[in-house]
Amino acid sequence: MTVYLLSDDDVAFPNPALADGEGLLAVGGDLRMERLVNAYANGIFPWYDDDSPILWWSPDPRFVLYPKDLHIPRSLRRVINSRKFTIKIDTAFEEVMRNCATSQRPDEEGTWIVEEMIQAYCELNEAGLAHSIETWRDDELVGGLYGVSLGKVFYGESMFFKESDASKVAFVWLAQLLVAAGFEMIDCQQVTDNLERFGAVSISREEFLNTLHDALDASTIQGQWTFPDEFFPL
Repeated sequence: MTVYLLSDDDVAFPNPALADGEGLLAVGGDLRMERLVNAYANGIFPWYDDDSPILWWSPDPRFVLYPKDLHIPRSLRRVINSRKFTIKIDTAFEEVMRNCATSQRPDEEGTWIVEEMIQAYCELNEAGLAHSIETWRDDELVGGLYGVSLGKVFYGESMFFKESDASKVAFVWLAQLLVAAGFEMIDCQQVTDNLERFGAVSISREEFLNTLHDALDASTIQGQWTFPDEFFPL
């Protein structure tokens, strides 16, 4: 399979179906806003580290969660109902990203959330296209996640926790908010045990792209997000 070299001038991408067996589609380019938005709109995302050029991926199968199918384990319901955490949106986007970058994960060395990526996604946040869901205990950020939103799709990027269940609670709040807003899909990109427990499933790239293109017909809810008055996820 061919891996395509992107032009610095043109933000277009090859057809995602041309990705290799691991999902690698293209290399190079930059992380300017127009390119990132075009990538996500075509089911493509960047994932690389400081020792490589920018790599662009479109894996097959794709791991997704349909928000209406969210499964909340009973033990997590008890944590949410205890109200020991406060959940906020878009009040500490960069802090969430930097915590995700330094979070230790099994079988991973280093991070793919490099400084170049932090700056690019902070620009998306300022443009109202990337969002952070944050878990606070007292005045301390103890967990959260971030991602990109286009149309009726939320593209989850990464999450972290400093206290048990903190990122899971943030995810439940996000998923239930997306249900209320009529979102069709959360792109989880690749399989994780935690998201599988929430009901995420693997689908073919073709099915993912068909759902994505339909969902992108809806208007993007741009700007800083907030929870509706009296919103509670259970």
